[in-house]
This record gives sequence, structure tokens and C-alpha cells, in this order.
Amino acid sequence: MTKTWLITGASSGLGRIMTEKLLDRGDRVIGTARRPDALSDLASAHADRLYVVTLDLMDTAAVRAAIDLAFERVGRVDVVVSNAGYGLFGAGEELSDEQIDRQLATNLIGSIQLIRASLPHLRSQGGGRIVQVSSEGGQIAYPGFSLYHASKWGIEGFVEAVAQEVAPFGIDFIIAEPGPTGTNFGAALDHAEPSEIYEETPAGEVRRLIAGGEFVIRGDAANTVDALIEAADSEHPPLRLALGSTAYENIHGALTKRLKALEAQRDIAFSADRQEN
Repeated sequence: MTKTWLITGASSGLGRIMTEKLLDRGDRVIGTARRPDALSDLASAHADRLYVVTLDLMDTAAVRAAIDLAFERVGRVDVVVSNAGYGLFGAGEELSDEQIDRQLATNLIGSIQLIRASLPHLRSQGGGRIVQVSSEGGQIAYPGFSLYHASKWGIEGFVEAVAQEVAPFGIDFIIAEPGPTGTNFGAALDHAEPSEIYEETPAGEVRRLIAGGEFVIRGDAANTVDALIEAADSEHPPLRLALGSTAYENIHGALTKRLKALEAQRDIAFSADRQEN
């Protein structure tokens, strides 16, 4: 059976590839983009199955209006893919207030409001699935990406709680966690003004790796999208889905390290309980 998907950030990166693959297999897609002309070629080739909606996630009222319009237009949406977002690089101290506000407004608040706007429609139609595109950076952290990580750790916490709230309505979630992947993510990075103070620090080292094109990228964008679509098509997908060997290895290492650190604190943790008489 064909499905209807709503995909934010459908004009580039993983969103664009996903849109193309779903249209090629005969599904229907509502694709959002800040510049709808970026999808004009696909809209011409699939005029009967691709609906393009102009959307900027920083405008909460526009998010609600766009989601309402999308559901009104197609009737039912099987999968909502919250994919739009971008990266911000710079040591926490280097970032401007404007960069911080924009990063959180897009990646965190925008994703939260997209999910909130979708839930009433999914409830009324008897269920559905929401795919939140996060990152390995939702469970690990690289120096220089502090605000990006704040947005991804934040949206993962929001989704994990909301998933429990709406499960009785037949709504479930997938949190996709790709590692470094061959998309335009790096080219679209917003960079803070570098400070000499951080030149010889881990943040400075990562900056040099990015500038020199030495940041190792193992992930293949098309394969990543294939794995994500397969999970979204499955009956019982995992809540969190690591995509790529880098993501798997980094997340596994981080969780193992945190678990060992937690277990080492068992005695002091239990000592903070109330003592029974």
C-alpha cells in the first residue's frame, strides 16, 4: 500500500533524498522548504504526488498553519518526518547570542512545535508515526558543537517523554541518529567567529579538521535514507535508530562509559535516600 509522508527540509540533504526515493516508489509526499523553488523539478515530475509547502521552522504560527493545511489537503498522513535543521560550530564562549537563538529556535523549538502541531491530526485519524531526525550528537558530544548538541539532546528528551504520552493513541516515534554522512551538512554549517584563545584546544583541533576536509565521513546518504525508510515501514521500529558505523561505535562507547561511571557511584547514590528508622 502507498503511504503519505510529510517531510520538513525536503529540499536538500537526507530530506531531498528521502523525498526522491518515496516518490519513485509511488508514495505521496508533502515536502516543506524555506524556498519552494528548490523542489520545482520534483514538483513538475510528480505533480500528482508531491505537494510543496513553504515553511520556516522559526515561525511557530506558520508551522501550525502549514501542518493544518497539509492534513486538510491530503486527509491522512502516515509518517511525519521532522528533518529540517542545520549545524552550528564554535566553542560555547565564541558563539553570538543571535547564533544561539537561531540554532535553538530551528532545531529544538521548531521541531517541538512541528510535533505538537501534528499530534492532534494524528490522534484524530487514529494514529501515525513521527520520525525525528536527530544525530549521533543526540547522545554524544564533539567539542565545538555545544549548541548543536544542546538542540539534539533536547529534542531527544522531548520525544522520549511525548512518545509515552501519545502511545495510547496509536502514535509512535523513531529518533534517527545518523553519524557523519555525505550530505551538505558541513557546507551549510554556521561558524562562530574564531577566538585565538581556543586555537590550541580540542575545539580548535576540530575546527582545523573541518576546514581541512579531514573530518572522517563514513556514512552514505542514500544508504542512510534506505535504512530509515525501512525502519519507518516496519511494524515495530526501535525508538532510537543509530545509522552508520561511526554512530553505532560512538554511541556504544559513550553509553558504556556512562554506565560504568554510574555503577561506580552506586553507594553514594543510595546514601542520598531517606534512612528508615
